[in-house]
Amino acid sequence: MEKKKFMRKAIELSKQNIENNGGPFGAVIVKEGEIIATGVNRVTDSCDPTAHAEVSAIRAAAKKLDSFDLSGCEIYSSCEPCPMCLGAIYWARLDKLYYGNTKEDAKDINFDDSFIYEEIELTPDKRQLPSENFLRDEAIKAFEQWMETDNKTEY
Repeated sequence: MEKKKFMRKAIELSKQNIENNGGPFGAVIVKEGEIIATGVNRVTDSCDPTAHAEVSAIRAAAKKLDSFDLSGCEIYSSCEPCPMCLGAIYWARLDKLYYGNTKEDAKDINFDDSFIYEEIELTPDKRQLPSENFLRDEAIKAFEQWMETDNKTEY
C-alpha cells in the first residue's frame, strides 16, 4: 500500500534526523504517487523556530512546483502537526494530511503544544503573550490599497 510507504519514509526521516542532532520529526509531500519534497525538524541546528519538518517540506515542494498552492498534493508527517504547521498545511492547500504520532505522544516527550491550542481560543487580552492593537488607522491603508489593486495575486 502506497500510503504506508510514504508514512514509513516520514518516520525514517524522523529517526535519521535524531542521528543528525535534529528533532524527531519528518515529513514528505506526495503528488500523483511521487515524493516531491521532504523535510525534517532543524530548529536547533538552524536557529530557526519555524524550521519544523512540515514547514520545511512545504517550502521545498512550493519551490519545486514554483507555486504557493499545493493543491493536488498530500503530506505525510511522522507526528500530528503543531498549530504553526497545521496553519501552514491549510495555507498551502494540501489535499490531505496523514500523521503517525499524535500530539499527545509529542507531549509525552516534552514537545507540548497544548498551551498554544489553548491560547488561540482566547481573545488577545486574555493570552499570556501581551498584545496591543495600535495604529490600525494607519495600517488599514495597506489593506485598502490591496483591495484597490487590480493586478494582485490572491492567495
